Parts: sequence; structure tokens; C-alpha cells
Amino acid sequence: MKNIVGRFAPSPSGRMHLGNIYTALLSWLSVKSRGGKWILRIEDLDPQRSKLEHVRMIEDDLHWLGLEWDEGGLDGKGPNGPYVQSRRHHFYEEALERLKASGLCYPCTCTRADILATQAPHESDGRVVYKGTCRPALLPSPFVERPGAAVRLAVPDEEISFADRIKGPQTVNLARHCGDFIVRRGDGAWSYQLAVVVDDAFMGVTEVMRGDDLLLSAAQQIYLYRLLGYDPPEFAHVPLVCNEAGIRLSKRDRSLSMEYLRAHHSPEEILGMAAHRASLIPSPRAMSLQELMAEFENSAYFKYNLSSES
Repeated sequence: MKNIVGRFAPSPSGRMHLGNIYTALLSWLSVKSRGGKWILRIEDLDPQRSKLEHVRMIEDDLHWLGLEWDEGGLDGKGPNGPYVQSRRHHFYEEALERLKASGLCYPCTCTRADILATQAPHESDGRVVYKGTCRPALLPSPFVERPGAAVRLAVPDEEISFADRIKGPQTVNLARHCGDFIVRRGDGAWSYQLAVVVDDAFMGVTEVMRGDDLLLSAAQQIYLYRLLGYDPPEFAHVPLVCNEAGIRLSKRDRSLSMEYLRAHHSPEEILGMAAHRASLIPSPRAMSLQELMAEFENSAYFKYNLSSES
């Protein structure tokens, strides 16, 4: 049996809400029910929105709920740190140099406004598929630096297939559904796609559980894993938690933020709310982690059992 390693990787742009707790709880239960290791990684690549005080609140909320991590966090316990992305630039730089050496990267000066002016969003989440305006005529091609330009990675017109533990078999055409994507922005900030692939590979992550708004990203990340010579993890994309209006939760939903929830509910009540949203229990009620572990182990939460179970 594989050593199971999962992770919870929040962005410290504000206080967590019930949707974050829902994902953290499911990830923790999935890993711990199989005797695995759970990592807390802080994804603070956006310096404009990320704040240290939010990281501390995330850690405090997880401690309060009893969702303890085995590696990671601000103190960086564990052998694969640092576990804060803003401290991991040299890992991303090394990966980028390898991608450039493949001849599949090129500088891109197109803005989002430029791209939107030529097409409508392709996906329901507003994703726009880049049409290759700056792409060299021939690939592979030597990378030529251009100050202020983003670095974009060319994708082939081929399909990436994978099995999601919740959504089942998936097939994504990289060129049609994703397009060439950015691995480093023009301002020097690292892309989510590159950073999470490098971090998950380096930290030995075997299962990525996250919201299903990131389902399409799995194909881009599997492509990166292959180019960099890493084994991809298994994916489990959970349905998003929505508010009463049917809109996905955000940090602006005060009534379901941890600030409000902690003021009005016990840890067990909040865990029960999250478990109910995940359909682990039929109605929200106070439950301990031990009780939820039993519910999880007796459930058929994952519709598709993959290789890590063998």
C-alpha cells in the first residue's frame, strides 16, 4: 500500500469560511482514515492579498477544530519545508529553467484585456483559452527573455485523461480547453499551476482534494508533472459549498465565516455543519472528529477507488 500524503493549502487572503472547513475536513478524514500524513501548506503567492495575520488565524481555527497537521504551517515542521510558498521561490525558478530548456516556453506580452477583446470566456468560471498570439511559429524554440513579459507554456493538441475519485473518468483536450498557460506572470509572480505541481511533488503528496472549480486545472498540472518528470497525485474534486442564494461561498459571506461561527457554535457543531454539507450525515448536528471518522469510513464517499488503495 502507498504511503498516503494529503494536504490542505489555503490562501491567506482573509478569514476561512465553512467552505474551507468543509474541504479541510474531507481531506483530513480521507488521509487519516488510511493512516496517512496531512500537510498544511500556505499558498501566499499573491503579495497584495496575503497577510501573516490571516495565516495565524487559519492555524488557530484548525487547532480549535482539532484538525491537526503532521507537517507544515508557519513553524515548518517536517523534512520538506518551507511550507509557505513565498519562501519557496528557488524551487519554482529551478523548475522554470527546466521548462525553458525544453523549448516549450515563450515570452508573452498579451494582457487579459487583449485576450478578452478577441473572444468570450470559454468556461463557466470565466476561463479564457489563449489563442497563441505570442507563440513562436516553430516549437520547440529557444527562450528569448523579454523584460516585463509573462512566461507562457505551449501545450499540444492532445488529450489528458485521468480518473477523479469523486467525478470519475475525465478527458481534457489541452489545446481546446486550456490553451497555452502562464507559468510566471509579467510582474514576476509565480503561477498557481507551476507552484502547486512543484510543491506537491517535492512534498510527496499522493492525493489532492479541492473544490471542483479546479477540475480543469488537473489536466494542466498533469501535463506539467510529465514535463518535469514527476508522478502526478490522485485527484478528488469536491462540490463547492454555496450560500442560501446558491452562490459559492467567499470570504465576504460573514455569517459562514469562522469569525461568526466561532462566536456562535462549538467546534463539534461546526464540524457537523461541514459534514452535513458533504452529505456525510443527513442533518447538521454536533459531532466529534472520532464520530465523523466512523461515518466517513462507513460511507461510500469516493465513488472511484484508485491505485493508492491497492
